[in-house]
Amino acid sequence: MSDSDQRGTNRHQSQLEVLEAEAIYIIREVVAEVENPALMFSGGKDSIVMLHLAAKAFTPSSVPFPVLHIDTGHNFPEVLEFRDTCVSRYRVNLVVGSVQDAIDRNVVFEDRSGSRNRIQTPVLLETAAKHGFNALLGGARRDEEKARAKERIFSFRDEFGQWDPKDQRPELWNIFNAQMHIGESMRVFPLSNWTELDIWDYIAAEKIDVPPIYYAHQREVFERNGMWFAANKFCQPTKDEPTSMKSVRYRTVGDATLTAAVLSEADTVEKIIEEISATRITERGATRGDDKFSEAAMEDRKKEGYF
Repeated sequence: MSDSDQRGTNRHQSQLEVLEAEAIYIIREVVAEVENPALMFSGGKDSIVMLHLAAKAFTPSSVPFPVLHIDTGHNFPEVLEFRDTCVSRYRVNLVVGSVQDAIDRNVVFEDRSGSRNRIQTPVLLETAAKHGFNALLGGARRDEEKARAKERIFSFRDEFGQWDPKDQRPELWNIFNAQMHIGESMRVFPLSNWTELDIWDYIAAEKIDVPPIYYAHQREVFERNGMWFAANKFCQPTKDEPTSMKSVRYRTVGDATLTAAVLSEADTVEKIIEEISATRITERGATRGDDKFSEAAMEDRKKEGYF
Protein backbone atom coordinates (compact mmCIF):
# COMPACT_ATOMS: atom_id res chain seq x y z
CA MET A 1 0.00 0.00 0.00
CA SER A 2 1.36 3.42 -0.93
CA ASP A 3 1.84 6.19 1.62
CA SER A 4 -1.02 8.18 0.05
CA ASP A 5 -3.37 5.17 0.24
CA GLN A 6 -2.42 4.58 3.86
CA ARG A 7 -3.04 8.22 4.75
CA GLY A 8 -6.48 8.01 3.13
CA THR A 9 -7.29 4.79 5.02
CA ASN A 10 -6.27 6.25 8.37
CA ARG A 11 -8.07 9.57 7.94
CA HIS A 12 -10.56 10.24 10.69
CA GLN A 13 -13.98 11.59 9.86
CA SER A 14 -14.68 15.14 10.91
CA GLN A 15 -17.53 15.98 13.30
CA LEU A 16 -19.68 17.17 10.38
CA GLU A 17 -18.98 14.02 8.37
CA VAL A 18 -20.04 11.85 11.31
CA LEU A 19 -23.25 13.84 11.79
CA GLU A 20 -24.02 13.79 8.07
CA ALA A 21 -23.46 10.02 7.85
CA GLU A 22 -25.71 9.41 10.87
CA ALA A 23 -28.50 11.60 9.47
CA ILE A 24 -28.34 9.96 6.03
CA TYR A 25 -28.41 6.51 7.64
CA ILE A 26 -31.54 7.47 9.63
CA ILE A 27 -33.31 8.90 6.56
CA ARG A 28 -32.56 5.73 4.58
CA GLU A 29 -33.73 3.61 7.51
CA VAL A 30 -37.09 5.42 7.50
CA VAL A 31 -37.58 4.77 3.79
CA ALA A 32 -36.60 1.12 4.24
CA GLU A 33 -38.90 0.46 7.20
CA VAL A 34 -41.88 2.80 6.83
CA GLU A 35 -44.58 2.61 4.20
CA ASN A 36 -45.46 6.27 3.64
CA PRO A 37 -43.08 8.87 5.12
CA ALA A 38 -42.98 12.64 4.51
CA LEU A 39 -40.54 15.40 5.39
CA MET A 40 -41.76 18.36 7.44
CA PHE A 41 -40.61 21.42 5.53
CA SER A 42 -41.13 25.05 6.49
CA GLY A 43 -38.35 26.75 4.52
CA GLY A 44 -36.34 27.28 7.71
CA LYS A 45 -32.64 26.42 7.99
CA ASP A 46 -33.09 23.03 9.70
CA SER A 47 -35.67 21.77 7.22
CA ILE A 48 -33.50 23.03 4.35
CA VAL A 49 -30.57 21.02 5.71
CA MET A 50 -32.88 18.02 6.06
CA LEU A 51 -33.97 18.27 2.42
CA HIS A 52 -30.34 18.63 1.33
CA LEU A 53 -29.42 15.48 3.30
CA ALA A 54 -32.38 13.59 1.81
CA ALA A 55 -31.22 14.54 -1.69
CA LYS A 56 -27.69 13.31 -0.90
CA ALA A 57 -29.06 10.10 0.63
CA PHE A 58 -30.78 9.02 -2.58
CA THR A 59 -28.74 10.65 -5.34
CA PRO A 60 -28.81 10.13 -8.31
CA SER A 61 -32.47 9.22 -7.75
CA SER A 62 -35.00 11.81 -6.62
CA VAL A 63 -36.14 12.22 -3.03
CA PRO A 64 -38.64 9.35 -2.57
CA PHE A 65 -41.15 11.15 -0.35
CA PRO A 66 -43.10 14.44 -0.39
CA VAL A 67 -42.49 17.46 1.83
CA LEU A 68 -45.21 18.67 4.18
CA HIS A 69 -45.77 22.21 5.42
CA ILE A 70 -48.40 23.24 7.95
CA ASP A 71 -49.13 26.79 6.87
CA THR A 72 -50.46 28.93 9.73
CA GLY A 73 -51.07 31.89 7.43
CA HIS A 74 -48.76 33.95 9.69
CA ASN A 75 -45.48 33.09 8.00
CA PHE A 76 -42.73 35.49 7.03
CA PRO A 77 -43.11 36.08 3.26
CA GLU A 78 -39.36 35.67 2.68
CA VAL A 79 -39.53 32.15 4.12
CA LEU A 80 -42.57 31.10 2.08
CA GLU A 81 -40.90 32.35 -1.08
CA PHE A 82 -37.76 30.39 -0.27
CA ARG A 83 -39.82 27.29 0.55
CA ASP A 84 -41.24 27.32 -2.98
CA THR A 85 -37.78 27.90 -4.45
CA CYS A 86 -36.44 24.81 -2.64
CA VAL A 87 -39.40 22.68 -3.71
CA SER A 88 -38.69 23.59 -7.33
CA ARG A 89 -34.93 23.14 -7.00
CA TYR A 90 -35.13 19.68 -5.42
CA ARG A 91 -38.13 18.65 -7.53
CA VAL A 92 -40.19 17.35 -4.65
CA ASN A 93 -43.95 17.25 -4.17
CA LEU A 94 -45.22 19.83 -1.66
CA VAL A 95 -48.24 19.03 0.51
CA VAL A 96 -49.67 21.98 2.44
CA GLY A 97 -52.00 21.79 5.42
CA SER A 98 -53.73 25.16 5.89
CA VAL A 99 -54.63 26.43 9.34
CA GLN A 100 -56.77 29.17 7.76
CA ASP A 101 -58.75 26.53 5.86
CA ALA A 102 -59.28 24.61 9.11
CA ILE A 103 -60.52 27.80 10.79
CA ASP A 104 -62.93 28.44 7.91
CA ARG A 105 -64.28 24.88 8.30
CA ASN A 106 -64.64 25.32 12.10
CA VAL A 107 -62.18 22.47 12.71
CA VAL A 108 -60.08 24.75 14.92
CA PHE A 109 -60.74 28.11 16.53
CA GLU A 110 -58.31 30.99 16.68
CA ASP A 111 -57.00 32.08 20.07
CA ARG A 112 -57.87 35.56 21.28
CA SER A 113 -54.17 36.42 21.26
CA GLY A 114 -54.11 35.92 17.49
CA SER A 115 -51.47 33.20 17.75
CA ARG A 116 -52.05 30.11 15.62
CA ASN A 117 -49.16 28.12 17.02
CA ARG A 118 -51.16 25.75 19.19
CA ILE A 119 -53.90 25.13 16.61
CA GLN A 120 -51.31 23.79 14.16
CA THR A 121 -51.51 20.42 15.91
CA PRO A 122 -55.04 19.36 14.78
CA VAL A 123 -54.20 20.53 11.24
CA LEU A 124 -50.98 18.50 11.25
CA LEU A 125 -52.79 15.36 12.45
CA GLU A 126 -55.65 15.85 9.96
CA THR A 127 -53.28 16.40 7.02
CA ALA A 128 -51.11 13.41 7.92
CA ALA A 129 -54.18 11.20 8.21
CA LYS A 130 -55.63 12.48 4.92
CA HIS A 131 -52.46 11.57 3.00
CA GLY A 132 -51.71 8.42 4.99
CA PHE A 133 -48.34 9.64 6.31
CA ASN A 134 -47.24 7.28 9.07
CA ALA A 135 -43.77 8.75 9.62
CA LEU A 136 -42.84 12.42 9.57
CA LEU A 137 -39.19 13.41 9.31
CA GLY A 138 -38.25 16.69 10.92
CA GLY A 139 -35.32 18.92 11.74
CA ALA A 140 -35.80 19.23 15.51
CA ARG A 141 -32.58 19.11 17.53
CA ARG A 142 -31.96 18.17 21.17
CA ASP A 143 -30.05 21.38 21.92
CA GLU A 144 -33.09 23.53 21.14
CA GLU A 145 -35.35 22.83 24.11
CA LYS A 146 -35.77 20.58 27.16
CA ALA A 147 -38.65 18.49 25.79
CA ARG A 148 -36.76 17.83 22.57
CA ALA A 149 -33.67 16.84 24.56
CA LYS A 150 -35.49 13.90 26.13
CA GLU A 151 -37.15 12.66 22.93
CA ARG A 152 -35.86 9.67 20.96
CA ILE A 153 -34.74 9.89 17.31
CA PHE A 154 -37.61 7.56 16.35
CA SER A 155 -40.40 9.07 18.42
CA PHE A 156 -43.44 6.80 18.67
CA ARG A 157 -46.91 8.39 18.57
CA ASP A 158 -50.14 6.61 19.47
CA GLU A 159 -53.29 6.43 17.34
CA PHE A 160 -54.16 9.98 18.45
CA GLY A 161 -50.77 11.33 17.40
CA GLN A 162 -49.79 11.86 21.03
CA TRP A 163 -46.36 11.44 22.60
CA ASP A 164 -45.79 9.84 26.01
CA PRO A 165 -42.34 10.83 27.33
CA LYS A 166 -42.52 7.98 29.87
CA ASP A 167 -43.07 5.35 27.18
CA GLN A 168 -40.17 5.63 24.73
CA ARG A 169 -38.38 2.84 22.95
CA PRO A 170 -34.69 2.12 23.62
CA GLU A 171 -32.26 3.05 20.85
CA LEU A 172 -29.08 1.05 21.44
CA TRP A 173 -26.22 0.89 18.92
CA ASN A 174 -28.21 2.84 16.32
CA ILE A 175 -30.84 0.10 16.11
CA PHE A 176 -34.24 1.71 15.60
CA ASN A 177 -37.63 0.08 16.10
CA ALA A 178 -40.11 1.43 13.54
CA GLN A 179 -42.76 -1.23 14.11
CA MET A 180 -46.25 0.26 14.32
CA HIS A 181 -49.84 -0.90 14.47
CA ILE A 182 -52.48 0.56 12.16
CA GLY A 183 -53.24 4.14 13.17
CA GLU A 184 -49.96 4.65 15.01
CA SER A 185 -47.15 6.80 13.63
CA MET A 186 -43.60 8.02 14.07
CA ARG A 187 -41.84 11.35 14.23
CA VAL A 188 -38.21 10.92 13.20
CA PHE A 189 -35.44 13.43 13.97
CA PRO A 190 -32.20 12.77 12.05
CA LEU A 191 -30.67 16.02 13.32
CA SER A 192 -31.17 15.15 16.99
CA ASN A 193 -27.44 15.17 17.75
CA TRP A 194 -26.67 18.35 15.82
CA THR A 195 -26.34 21.79 17.38
CA GLU A 196 -27.19 25.20 15.94
CA LEU A 197 -23.46 25.70 15.32
CA ASP A 198 -23.26 22.34 13.48
CA ILE A 199 -26.12 23.44 11.24
CA TRP A 200 -24.33 26.65 10.25
CA ASP A 201 -20.99 24.88 9.83
CA TYR A 202 -22.74 22.44 7.48
CA ILE A 203 -24.47 25.26 5.58
CA ALA A 204 -21.04 26.85 5.09
CA ALA A 205 -19.33 23.58 4.08
CA GLU A 206 -22.08 22.55 1.64
CA LYS A 207 -22.75 26.10 0.39
CA ILE A 208 -26.47 25.74 1.11
CA ASP A 209 -28.71 28.74 0.47
CA VAL A 210 -31.05 29.90 3.25
CA PRO A 211 -33.66 32.68 3.36
CA PRO A 212 -32.22 36.22 3.65
CA ILE A 213 -34.11 36.69 6.92
CA TYR A 214 -31.33 34.71 8.66
CA TYR A 215 -28.76 37.40 7.80
CA ALA A 216 -28.47 40.82 9.43
CA HIS A 217 -30.67 43.44 7.78
CA GLN A 218 -32.51 46.62 8.66
CA ARG A 219 -36.06 46.04 9.94
CA GLU A 220 -38.65 48.00 11.89
CA VAL A 221 -38.90 46.35 15.30
CA PHE A 222 -40.23 46.95 18.80
CA GLU A 223 -39.30 45.46 22.17
CA ARG A 224 -41.72 43.16 24.00
CA ASN A 225 -40.88 40.94 26.98
CA GLY A 226 -37.19 41.50 26.37
CA MET A 227 -37.38 40.37 22.72
CA TRP A 228 -37.35 42.30 19.43
CA PHE A 229 -40.42 41.68 17.27
CA ALA A 230 -40.91 42.92 13.73
CA ALA A 231 -43.79 45.32 13.21
CA ASN A 232 -45.98 43.68 10.57
CA LYS A 233 -49.63 42.93 9.85
CA PHE A 234 -49.55 39.90 12.16
CA CYS A 235 -47.73 41.55 15.06
CA GLN A 236 -48.52 45.16 15.93
CA PRO A 237 -46.93 47.19 18.74
CA THR A 238 -49.08 48.78 21.43
CA LYS A 239 -48.98 52.50 22.11
CA ASP A 240 -46.36 51.82 24.80
CA GLU A 241 -44.08 49.92 22.41
CA PRO A 242 -42.26 52.41 20.16
CA THR A 243 -40.77 51.09 16.94
CA SER A 244 -37.33 51.79 15.49
CA MET A 245 -35.15 50.62 12.64
CA LYS A 246 -32.44 48.22 13.83
CA SER A 247 -29.99 45.77 12.34
CA VAL A 248 -31.43 42.35 13.20
CA ARG A 249 -31.50 38.79 12.00
CA TYR A 250 -33.57 35.70 12.82
CA ARG A 251 -31.99 32.66 14.45
CA THR A 252 -35.15 30.61 13.94
CA VAL A 253 -38.30 31.20 11.92
CA GLY A 254 -41.86 30.42 12.96
CA ASP A 255 -45.05 32.42 13.17
CA ALA A 256 -44.45 36.14 12.70
CA THR A 257 -46.69 36.69 15.74
CA LEU A 258 -44.35 34.83 18.09
CA THR A 259 -40.87 34.75 16.56
CA ALA A 260 -38.49 37.52 17.58
CA ALA A 261 -35.29 38.72 15.95
CA VAL A 262 -31.93 39.30 17.60
CA LEU A 263 -29.82 42.42 17.29
CA SER A 264 -26.97 41.49 14.99
CA GLU A 265 -24.48 42.72 12.42
CA ALA A 266 -23.81 39.19 11.10
CA ASP A 267 -24.55 39.43 7.39
CA THR A 268 -22.48 36.43 6.21
CA VAL A 269 -22.33 32.76 7.15
CA GLU A 270 -18.87 33.24 8.63
CA LYS A 271 -20.04 36.09 10.87
CA ILE A 272 -23.08 34.07 11.97
CA ILE A 273 -20.82 31.15 12.95
CA GLU A 274 -18.63 33.53 14.95
CA GLU A 275 -21.70 35.03 16.64
CA ILE A 276 -23.23 31.66 17.56
CA SER A 277 -19.91 30.40 18.92
CA ALA A 278 -20.04 33.12 21.57
CA THR A 279 -23.73 32.92 22.53
CA ARG A 280 -24.99 31.08 25.61
CA ILE A 281 -28.73 31.18 24.86
CA THR A 282 -30.43 28.70 22.52
CA GLU A 283 -32.22 30.09 19.49
CA ARG A 284 -35.66 29.15 20.83
CA GLY A 285 -34.84 30.53 24.28
CA ALA A 286 -33.77 33.83 22.77
CA THR A 287 -36.48 34.31 20.16
CA ARG A 288 -39.61 32.15 20.55
CA GLY A 289 -42.50 33.67 22.47
CA ASP A 290 -44.48 30.42 22.27
CA ASP A 291 -41.97 28.75 24.61
CA LYS A 292 -42.41 31.49 27.23
CA PHE A 293 -45.98 30.56 28.23
CA SER A 294 -44.77 27.97 30.75
CA GLU A 295 -41.73 25.86 31.62
CA ALA A 296 -43.38 22.84 29.97
CA ALA A 297 -44.92 24.63 26.97
CA MET A 298 -43.17 22.53 24.32
CA GLU A 299 -43.68 19.23 26.14
CA ASP A 300 -47.38 19.95 26.59
CA ARG A 301 -47.75 20.63 22.86
CA LYS A 302 -45.87 17.44 21.97
CA LYS A 303 -48.13 15.38 24.22
CA GLU A 304 -51.08 16.75 22.24
CA GLY A 305 -49.52 15.71 18.92
CA TYR A 306 -47.36 18.70 18.01
CA PHE A 307 -44.38 17.86 15.87
